[in-house]
Amino acid sequence: MSIWFDDYPLKAINRRTKNTMVNHLGIRFVELGDDFLRAEMPVDERTRQTYGILHGGASMALAETLGSVACSLCLDLSQKFCVGLAINGNFIRRVREGSVFGTARALHLGRRTHLWEIRIENEAGKLVCVSRMTLAILDLADSDMPSREIATKG
Repeated sequence: MSIWFDDYPLKAINRRTKNTMVNHLGIRFVELGDDFLRAEMPVDERTRQTYGILHGGASMALAETLGSVACSLCLDLSQKFCVGLAINGNFIRRVREGSVFGTARALHLGRRTHLWEIRIENEAGKLVCVSRMTLAILDLADSDMPSREIATKG
C-alpha cells in the first residue's frame, strides 16, 4: 500500500525543481516506490569540495531535498505543508566521481511530525551517508504560505 497522497509521476516531481538549488546541483528524482523516493546527484564541480571529493553540504542538500519532497508527497498540499525541524548526517565513505543515489523512507508519519531516513549510496551501492530528517506538518490556513499543488498529469 502506498504512503503517497496521490499518484505523482516523476516528471511532475522533477518539474518542481526548476530554478532552484536542487536543479543547480543536478539532483534528479529517479524512482518513486510505494514507500520510498529516490534521487540521483552527480559528483562534479558543483558538488565537490576542495579535496576533490563529494562535499558534505551537497550530501545534506540531497538528503534534505529527498526528505522534504517525500514528506510533501504524503500531504494534501491544498490543506497542509511541511517544514524541516532538524536534520543530521553521518558521512561514511568518500566519493570522487560518478553519481550518488539517495533513498528516503519514512520512519514515522504522524499528524504533526514526520521522521525520514535518507541513505545515500555510491554507484556500487555502498553507503556514503546516512541522514535523518524531522519535519513539522502545518496547516496552510494558519500561515502565509501559498498553496502548492503538484501537477499529477505527465
